[in-house]
Amino acid sequence: MSARPFRFMVTARNAPSAAGWREKARKLEALGYDTLNMPDHLSPQFATVPALMAAADATTKLRVSALVFANDYRNPVLFAKEMATLDVLSGGRLDVAVGTGWYEPDYAMMGIPLDPPRTRFARLAEAVPLLKRLWTEEKVDHAGRFYATKSATVLPRPIQQPHPPILIGASRQAMLRLAGRHADILSYVFPSERRGAVEATDLTAAALEEKLGIVRAAAGGRFGAITLNVQCELAITDDARRRYDETAAKLGIPVMLLRESPFYLFGSRDMVRDGLIERRERFGATFHRVAEADIDLFAPLVASLADA
Repeated sequence: MSARPFRFMVTARNAPSAAGWREKARKLEALGYDTLNMPDHLSPQFATVPALMAAADATTKLRVSALVFANDYRNPVLFAKEMATLDVLSGGRLDVAVGTGWYEPDYAMMGIPLDPPRTRFARLAEAVPLLKRLWTEEKVDHAGRFYATKSATVLPRPIQQPHPPILIGASRQAMLRLAGRHADILSYVFPSERRGAVEATDLTAAALEEKLGIVRAAAGGRFGAITLNVQCELAITDDARRRYDETAAKLGIPVMLLRESPFYLFGSRDMVRDGLIERRERFGATFHRVAEADIDLFAPLVASLADA
């Protein structure tokens, strides 16, 4: 069986104008990138849904996605309809990426409570299977802890069947199990990133393998169909030693641990290429993110891995 192909995403937030946003999307497509994604925040960026639609409308192959939509901000029925419409209007080029929501300033601006993590997770765990039902069943009745629907019908139906690919961002055990049960794409970020402190043990290959084992157990026979995005910091540089030293010092961890971590990869274009192939062979990771500022620098690498 042939290896799963590589995919590369770029996170973009805005542009000086509508024309500039469309041109950015067309450039990503021309350079061979697979997906344009956007954060889902109320910070100074374009609103996610209309911006993704504009990017899709300006291109013919580029996929679009949030990274990730905050479940707490949206009613599942309305969200399911918006995503189905976006899938139709994009010609089936949508990934639906969901997470709990976590960014406190957004909650404050909207005047909604930032509930404890356990509650936010429970809400997402109820919403995800409900979204799948809304995309695939004619009428949906649901009475749950957080959501209730009666004869809910989502039209138009998505082009992608049975529904657009679902991406779940996860790091903790409960989220990893949810991803194993429902995700088509798993985006794994090591757990300490949002706390502003890095635990060295979270950065090891053994830690990643342990977390993937949780997903595998929850997924069962469908594990092999899940696309894996490991949030790996990539840098093409002529001075990899300096980049590793500076990053290790910033994080307060031993530099050798950083060099061996699957979450950091710095070096020449060939070194980065070899490292990505190694991560595919060892972990199954094939979906990677390139910083917007580096899209020209990485374009030859993206092209070289197109048929790898």
